[in-house]
Amino acid sequence: MSTRTDACEVCVRSIRLMADGTLADLAEVVHPDCRNREDVDEPRAARGRGPAALHATALWLRAAYADLHWEIHDVVHQPAQDGDLVVVHATMSGRHVGTFVAYGPDARPTQAFPPTGRHFAVTQSHWFRMRDGLVVEHWANRDDLGQAMQLGWTPPSPLYLARMLVATWRARRSG
Repeated sequence: MSTRTDACEVCVRSIRLMADGTLADLAEVVHPDCRNREDVDEPRAARGRGPAALHATALWLRAAYADLHWEIHDVVHQPAQDGDLVVVHATMSGRHVGTFVAYGPDARPTQAFPPTGRHFAVTQSHWFRMRDGLVVEHWANRDDLGQAMQLGWTPPSPLYLARMLVATWRARRSG
């Protein structure tokens, strides 16, 4: 198998493991020094490096969304001296069944969205830098506004806005 194919398969697997993979599964595809650039809005446990931080991100997503799935549309590989670059264009889908909590720079809850039970499907582009055949860096472009609209977060109804305020208060008290 070629290096290009290997790198693409590792990146696609890392995305799919976010839905149901274990820490051990992620350790097979994620470098111990891996940095997830998306961690700035995530819980404190997701702000570290390596498989444990990405597993914390996965658990955070799974707590809010059931039936998580990424449909892979395209995968592009670009060899580079500082680590091969792989880009994956995908659609993430799921159902909002738990409170989704967004975090600020200090890793404290800034906003919470109580479950709506609604389904969503949004496009995303995930960018990966590879080292030693493993993911060493990740960042993404996501349609967060589209997801928020599909889930009824924006514009919120007056009742949902009240539910958001209560959920945010609860998240801040427990966080």
